[in-house]
Amino acid sequence: MPALKLSMLVNQLSKEMQQFEQYKQVYLIGIGGIGMSALARYFKQNGLTIGGYDKTPSPLTKQLEEEGCLIHFDDLGDQIPEVFTDKNKTLVIYTPAIKQLEELNFFKRGGFTLLKRAEVLGMLTRQSKGLCVAGTHGKTTTSSMLAFILDQSSWKCNAFLGGIATNFQSNLVLNNDSPYTVIEADEFDRSFLHLSPFASIITSVDPDHLDIYGTAEQFKEGFRQFAMKLDPKGICLQKEGLHLPTLGTSFTYAVESVSADYSVFNLTWKNGFLCGDIRLKNNWWREVQFGLPGIHNAENALACVGLLHEMGMDEVQIRSGIKHFLGVKRRFEYIIRTEKLVFVDDYAHHPQEINALVNSIRLLYPEKKITGIFQPHLFSRTKDFVEDFAQELSELDELILLPIYAAREEPIQGVSSEWLLNKCKNDQKSIKKPSEVLAHLSNLTEGVLLTIGAGDIDRIVPSLKELLTINLTD
Repeated sequence: MPALKLSMLVNQLSKEMQQFEQYKQVYLIGIGGIGMSALARYFKQNGLTIGGYDKTPSPLTKQLEEEGCLIHFDDLGDQIPEVFTDKNKTLVIYTPAIKQLEELNFFKRGGFTLLKRAEVLGMLTRQSKGLCVAGTHGKTTTSSMLAFILDQSSWKCNAFLGGIATNFQSNLVLNNDSPYTVIEADEFDRSFLHLSPFASIITSVDPDHLDIYGTAEQFKEGFRQFAMKLDPKGICLQKEGLHLPTLGTSFTYAVESVSADYSVFNLTWKNGFLCGDIRLKNNWWREVQFGLPGIHNAENALACVGLLHEMGMDEVQIRSGIKHFLGVKRRFEYIIRTEKLVFVDDYAHHPQEINALVNSIRLLYPEKKITGIFQPHLFSRTKDFVEDFAQELSELDELILLPIYAAREEPIQGVSSEWLLNKCKNDQKSIKKPSEVLAHLSNLTEGVLLTIGAGDIDRIVPSLKELLTINLTD
């Protein structure tokens, strides 16, 4: 690297570190979001006073409050708590998902430093060796698995995750002596373009967020730009077939592929584990045990194997991490698991994710009836992929649709759960409000039940668990 460019980079890092050091308080707008809450915890553990706003209370905001964060759920405008009113000592971090908020306008008018969550993560990747995991599907599980393998190894890591990893019971991992930081690289709002990866994994580039990108080609262009941000000395593991150019060295991975650099074959169930033989270029690791079920999770593990193997981690530590990884909350999460009845909660909100979920369930429970409760996420996503959603949801034996979860959007005329339902070909299909689901399933005692979606469908999971547990004991 030329001396002038290196000097400029050093100066940039110095300024960024000094910028963090001047603050005593951090105020997060959208603090209850899974990514924002990880930053809240990070700064809290570094001794700063933490507060913020979110639209509604949730189990996560309750946990943050118990950890000492000051959170409220009404737009306070200029009536911000006094501790956060010094613009020289308060850093404001916001999520672009929140468009209109008087509190945000107050901070803008007041000359506060405002940073997007992705900008803060970008600074952190430039202060450490960032291991960034991107992709339309699988990035939360893959980044959490990568973080766990590193954490249980001698290498350790820091991590900012997009879900609550079961092994950590948190979305934040801190090991101050480790040079590595695992970051889930979010493509929404092109956030991942703020990152500076030392190494990266790219799991998939199926089009999504077309309300942001406009077209499928522009979406893929965003991933091409992300891939090119890799350190020239770095490593990129990408799903075979993506063909994304990078400045570093790229390797491919895929299940049962003779052409990928890393692949897994002979997937079978042995002693309660999914097992397979991993081919690493010209070498083999036989009978590797995977802690999670599902072909898609074996593929996620394969990406971690490839990256860590290329970075120099030994086989024993990698095998151990994969075997003992317990998954991520709301990613193929077993709520009830008995011989008669299985209840799984999953965050799937894209047609390809629903496909992977249902196919895995069919593989595990081929004789059981599968009932799926799906909450579509966003009017725009439903509109853009309605035919694909209908095709994948039609694979369920019974489909229960909830109303569309709007999140940050206004309704789109003609786009509704009724419209989607009419395109589905299930023999048993219906639309229910969340309050009607319990009554509809009051006699369910066997089969597989799935709750699917990225909105607030998880709010009904505890009640469903209680009802079905009672059914099983009657």
